[in-house]
Amino acid sequence: MTETVRVVGAPTDYGANRRGVDMGPSAIRYADLAAALSDLGFDPRDSGDVPVTHAENDDPGRADAKYLPAIESVCTRLADRVSDALAAGERPLVLGGDHSVAIGSVVGAARDADVGVLWFDAHGDLNTPATTPSGNVHGMALAAVLGLGEFASLPWANAAGVDPGNVALVGVRDLDPGERAAIHDHGIATYSISDIDDRGVTEVVADALETASGHDGVHVSLDLDWLDPTEAPGVGTPVRGGVTYREAHAALERVAEAATVRSLELVEVNPILDDHNRTAELAVELAASALGKRIL
Repeated sequence: MTETVRVVGAPTDYGANRRGVDMGPSAIRYADLAAALSDLGFDPRDSGDVPVTHAENDDPGRADAKYLPAIESVCTRLADRVSDALAAGERPLVLGGDHSVAIGSVVGAARDADVGVLWFDAHGDLNTPATTPSGNVHGMALAAVLGLGEFASLPWANAAGVDPGNVALVGVRDLDPGERAAIHDHGIATYSISDIDDRGVTEVVADALETASGHDGVHVSLDLDWLDPTEAPGVGTPVRGGVTYREAHAALERVAEAATVRSLELVEVNPILDDHNRTAELAVELAASALGKRIL
């Protein structure tokens, strides 16, 4: 029986100061996502986008957690869609939007399940309202699902089925002081870009997978700013010195070989900043690698 991949868009733009990431889901779909999934033998079924209010029409509210009520609304709906897809035997593929959508993706994937999390990102996303330098919740998404700080009292945000000991951050190269403290205080396995330089991406990912070994599979969160901006120019918060095209594919091929990918998300594609949709096309290619595409 052909496995279904359930595509869900979450076109949020609540995080960055440079608008456009809300068009990421459309750009990824336009980059022949459905055809790539079909070529791998999946049945791609697109359930459209969750309802989202536009940032320019909404009040950011509190300065230390901008647009938090709107993010709660989006992520609550998204968590239900992800959970419903899994209950139907489908594999969820979430298209962001800014990285705050990961709160909904992970909460839905971990509902009544033991799930590991692989977080491919230039940033730690481990700030809380008490430590954030910007107030942007896309920089708090991982802290939220782990129930750190204020998020411990927000049931919609923290994922009961995810333990900090089953989370691995891969390829980070831009951490705030509060994020460094969270990594040390909670024992979160973190592999910097320097680790990849020293040991090679496949060895690092192999170690990360040993950590992110949930009984019911792994949620893969892929922020396209994980790659070097020369490879992925269409992102809102680029950081020089990221992984190469080939390293990214090798990493996700290793994930497909060694783990059960329970759910996957692609976030932070900003077509306004892109070059001929290169970053969205790369997102599709990397999703295919994570779901089993091989050269031979």
